[in-house]
Amino acid sequence: MRLFSLQKGPGTEQLTSTAAHLGIVDLGSRLDEGTGAFMETAAVLRSLDLVIACDTALAHLAGALGVPVWLALPIVPDWRWLLNRDDSPWYPRHRLFRQTKPSDWDGVFERMMTELGQRAKQRPEPSLRTA
Repeated sequence: MRLFSLQKGPGTEQLTSTAAHLGIVDLGSRLDEGTGAFMETAAVLRSLDLVIACDTALAHLAGALGVPVWLALPIVPDWRWLLNRDDSPWYPRHRLFRQTKPSDWDGVFERMMTELGQRAKQRPEPSLRTA
């Protein structure tokens, strides 16, 4: 499994301390600088198996492209995500992970990690064969 960050702007400074520890490849700082908004980002999204995001333009772009997205949402989300459901009528490949109490991001990401572990067991990484 490989992790790629597409984050731009505020918060990217946090990646510096965790990228090496978690093996995260930072692509965000290199995308869309010369091609225009979201052009390269869209190409990268199309090549990913799964996008994990909060409610940002990236999550909407991935949804419009049909890329699977796991979305981390606060207990009271933006109206587009409705209430009391873990899917989206607008983006069929989105899965919503909501806080169960205010500010409980740990619970959201623990559930995501559990699901990611189950997903990894179901889809082992491909092995390279040599002729």
